[in-house]
Amino acid sequence: MAAVTAPPSFLRCGAAAQYRSRRSRGRQAAIVAVPGVRRPAQRAMQRALVRTAPRCTAAVNGTAKFAPPSLPKDLELSDLTAIGPLDGRYGSRLKTLRAIFSEYALVRYRVYVEVRWLQTLSANADVPEVPEFSSEANALLERIATEFSVADAEEVKLVERTTNHDVKAVEYVIKEKIKGMPELAGCMEFVHFSCTSEDINNLSHAIMLREGLEHELLPTMKLLVEDIRGLAKAYADIPMLCRTHGQPASPSTLGKEMAVFVRRLERQLAQLEQIKPAGKFAGAVGNYNAHLSAYPDIAWDEVAEEFVHSLGLDWNDCVTQIEPHDYMAEMFDAIARFNTILIDFDRDVWGYISLGYFKQKTIAGEVGSSTMPHKVNPIDFENSEGNLGIANALMAHLGQKLPVSRWQRDLTDSTVLRTMGVGIGHSQLAYLSARRGITKLEVNKAKLDADLDSTWEVLAEPIQTVMRRYGMEAPYEKLKALTRGQDVNAETMEAFVSDLDLPPEAKEALKRLTPQTYVGNAQKQAQDV
Repeated sequence: MAAVTAPPSFLRCGAAAQYRSRRSRGRQAAIVAVPGVRRPAQRAMQRALVRTAPRCTAAVNGTAKFAPPSLPKDLELSDLTAIGPLDGRYGSRLKTLRAIFSEYALVRYRVYVEVRWLQTLSANADVPEVPEFSSEANALLERIATEFSVADAEEVKLVERTTNHDVKAVEYVIKEKIKGMPELAGCMEFVHFSCTSEDINNLSHAIMLREGLEHELLPTMKLLVEDIRGLAKAYADIPMLCRTHGQPASPSTLGKEMAVFVRRLERQLAQLEQIKPAGKFAGAVGNYNAHLSAYPDIAWDEVAEEFVHSLGLDWNDCVTQIEPHDYMAEMFDAIARFNTILIDFDRDVWGYISLGYFKQKTIAGEVGSSTMPHKVNPIDFENSEGNLGIANALMAHLGQKLPVSRWQRDLTDSTVLRTMGVGIGHSQLAYLSARRGITKLEVNKAKLDADLDSTWEVLAEPIQTVMRRYGMEAPYEKLKALTRGQDVNAETMEAFVSDLDLPPEAKEALKRLTPQTYVGNAQKQAQDV
């Protein structure tokens, strides 16, 4: 029998491996049907291919799947082994957020709130069991509250392995730290007094958000807006062909189109800055039940209000076990709106780069493509857009989920709140990327002028408008016939205007008009932003 060559598709499949496996078990090999090959030839083909079986693995849809590399176990956390890009690839750009939104930070804020509550009780004469602390006792408490280290947080996490409760672990560690001072040891049971865990958590999260916005996110947002304002002013007088529906439209200036984004972003910033983190401190279901059972004569709602204000937070006086997170939803929605506008900016600038209106400064050593050496890609705006999309997806969930809690409380908010820093981190990363992209932009005036010079038809609008003023018949229709789908240049428009029955001054004004000068008050809008 002549040698039979199997088609490549047969070689790629797992047939040989299957045949060898069946034969080794002492069973008749199944015939693998190969189109266009007779049955005896198929048997010979199978026998010939048995020796190729070691090179095949299990078939997936008829295609060999090569064994993946072995998976290492117990990798230490680093930039390379982090699951998320915020702690991995982009970790060096977001390190400052770790002190605010990490697990360590949450534990630190909890300790801070617990200590401040103990000090508040000490200052209340109606709670004699917690006498006014000495300067030495307050100094120790101050160190615990303000010098809480990563090692201290690790101690809390070690205790949590036993308690399986993160806030209770904080309480136990604080007690351990103060029991060596007799003055504080005598009132250890007033650590976490009358508190539900959410009393501590909601204030910790509120402080976290306030710190994150005031020290990180808002400053970067404002710097980004200033960068765009710089573009608006720098290019206020650079005429640019606009596009509506992707087609040539009345000209503007490049600066004015940047000014539009300044105004839009500023509006969202102003709204975001009006939202103040709020807190509650009213016990297990919001009624001060435990407080009043121990000290029925104290106006605990007033004490709690003063305490929350002392932490720099707004007061929410009517709650369940949780602060209902409505302010958080407002905050995340405002950030998401800012982000959505920035996506619009990123895409517009990306488009202007594609049109050639902007050139990008090259950086020595950078590679735009692994195969096309000439490429200078708008990667910063693409990176920004991608991160904004991730951030907004998470912000949308936070804004929709957090205000919803079954009855007086369920635990779904707890796991969701731990992702606040992720949404803010992706937002921050996007702002930084957009700012870096802006620094690389260079206006290409020659390309802007060339586009304007090739679209004299945009002057149909002012001509027909002036014709309307002076009562000429069917001005729109006449300009439509002249320009729509036609090749139009300066001579075409001048000839048309010359034949119009207009006052001499109006006719001369139209003749002087060019696509470069027909920009309305765009320059003023850009300069005034």
